[in-house]
Amino acid sequence: MTPLPDRFCPTDGTRVPAASLAWCCPACRGPLDLDFAPTPATLKSLAGRVNSLWRYAECLPLAAPTVSLGEGRTPLVELKDGIRAKLDFLMPTLSFKDRGAVLLAELALRLGPRQVVADSSGNAGTAVAAYCARAALPCTVYVPLGTSDKKLEQIRAHGAQLRVVDGDREATARAAREAADADGVFYASHVYNPYFLHGTKTYVHELWEDLGGRLPEVIVVPVGNGTLLLGAALAVAELHAAGLIDRRPALCAVQSAAVAPLAHAWTEGADDLVGNTPVASTFAEGIAVPRPPRARQILRAVRDSGGTFLTVTEDQIRHAQLDLASRGLYVESTGVACWAAVREGALGARTAVVPLCGAGLKTGLAGS
Repeated sequence: MTPLPDRFCPTDGTRVPAASLAWCCPACRGPLDLDFAPTPATLKSLAGRVNSLWRYAECLPLAAPTVSLGEGRTPLVELKDGIRAKLDFLMPTLSFKDRGAVLLAELALRLGPRQVVADSSGNAGTAVAAYCARAALPCTVYVPLGTSDKKLEQIRAHGAQLRVVDGDREATARAAREAADADGVFYASHVYNPYFLHGTKTYVHELWEDLGGRLPEVIVVPVGNGTLLLGAALAVAELHAAGLIDRRPALCAVQSAAVAPLAHAWTEGADDLVGNTPVASTFAEGIAVPRPPRARQILRAVRDSGGTFLTVTEDQIRHAQLDLASRGLYVESTGVACWAAVREGALGARTAVVPLCGAGLKTGLAGS
């Protein structure tokens, strides 16, 4: 079996052994990154490989999957004016979070914890619960009060223990981290564990392959904790370093105007969060994160790409969801945020791809 790469803290350089169950930097308690710099396969060599994200084996820190549900390789369809949509709501648990959750479950299998713990506003918890069920790993998922009933039903159906926290997303994360500090617990965090980012990066590897070895001018990404955006940045860096693309696309990050700490920091020209973002109600519950732990990395990734931040109102979200439904695509309210941001020409004539990250059945119509 291929040795696991070590983890390290991007803030202070502290290293964490590969086999450790430590979920954060022991010095600053910040998120960890992976000491892993792969070289992607050429376009030609991908022909005939397994039709899942595991076809990009050279770029994944784990090999020979045992819990795969066939995740990845979602369709890319035209919307209008050079903007395509990637249908990640067609994943096994109906959201893009499967890309990272399968890596976390594979890692947990190798480390052999007595318990897996996750926290989520719904989709990540559902994905972790499903893959832990596949791996026969005991799992507990913490969710905030007010999480969609359909998402709670899905988590329970996979056999995970559910802990509903009487508080917001931040309070839920604190409860899960307290549980994760106990001995023998694996924290399947889509925020703190870098393996999750190396799963989400396959989104861009698929774009590159499906577009014939190129990428669009803009990759539009919804941002709460930033796991898809940071995964996209990893993939772009890998493809560029290997000489497989000669131009890096701009990363356009989208937040709900109701909860937009990163967009506010961007407007202020800051390298980190500025002030305190109040918790407000929004249809885009999946990206309503007032203090994302990887804020500095997210802001830097967008800046380095020549990208920007956009925000969307509740009316824009509602109208975009109905617009996509009229085109045959029923997407949850968080998952339509990117289309809400760009459907009226915000990107000009540039080519772009937006992710449709979760199925509409998870939340129903916004405001209904």
